[in-house]
Amino acid sequence: MMETPIEERERLRHIAFIMDGNGRWAKKRGLPREHGHRFGVKAFERIVEHCRDIGIETVTVYAFSTENWRRPQREVEAIMKLMDHYVAECERRMEKYDFRVRFLGDKSVFDAERKARMEHLETITQHRSRTLNIAFNYGGRDEIVHACNRLIAEGARKVTEESFSRALYTADSADPDLIIRTGGDLRISNFLLWQAAYAELYFTDVLWPDFGPTELDAAIEEFYTRKRRFGGV
Repeated sequence: MMETPIEERERLRHIAFIMDGNGRWAKKRGLPREHGHRFGVKAFERIVEHCRDIGIETVTVYAFSTENWRRPQREVEAIMKLMDHYVAECERRMEKYDFRVRFLGDKSVFDAERKARMEHLETITQHRSRTLNIAFNYGGRDEIVHACNRLIAEGARKVTEESFSRALYTADSADPDLIIRTGGDLRISNFLLWQAAYAELYFTDVLWPDFGPTELDAAIEEFYTRKRRFGGV
């Protein structure tokens, strides 16, 4: 594991991932797209464990977007089943993961049983010091509209950056320091639009199922070569 000065290690607190390339990974191997998502879950678990081991406080993953409902029904159903399995696995092996799990996005679209399981996992892990945000049925524009409607419902007459941030799904998390996108595309695809204002962006051609600790360490090493000025000099 690479060495970084303590002050720089503390500076990298939150990493967000756009986990792209599962379908293409499967297609290259002559497999149905849903098989790629299955291997993508294994990559996700490796990365979350590595982030825990190197002291990252917050991990956010883009698991299912508001636009992903347009995908083939078979693929959508496979993703939902994988999420159900992951939630059950987290409940069985809570101590292994050691993260507070939070689901970002509109849960109202899910059936009562799935929604209850998600909320139960959020409740039983809420005492953990580290946070794993799973963006599921999430869209950055949808989140901004949701925050606006929440503030209107609360009777807000004036909005500040601070009050708006508190109305977002990510209200309990600091903004990401680093956003990593796998799969070769150079865009953020409606992910954390407000929160990404000063995030460092890292793109790699590696498809998500092949992304592991070595690739993550390379991204972190690149992060530490950059000078973050936040609009200053």
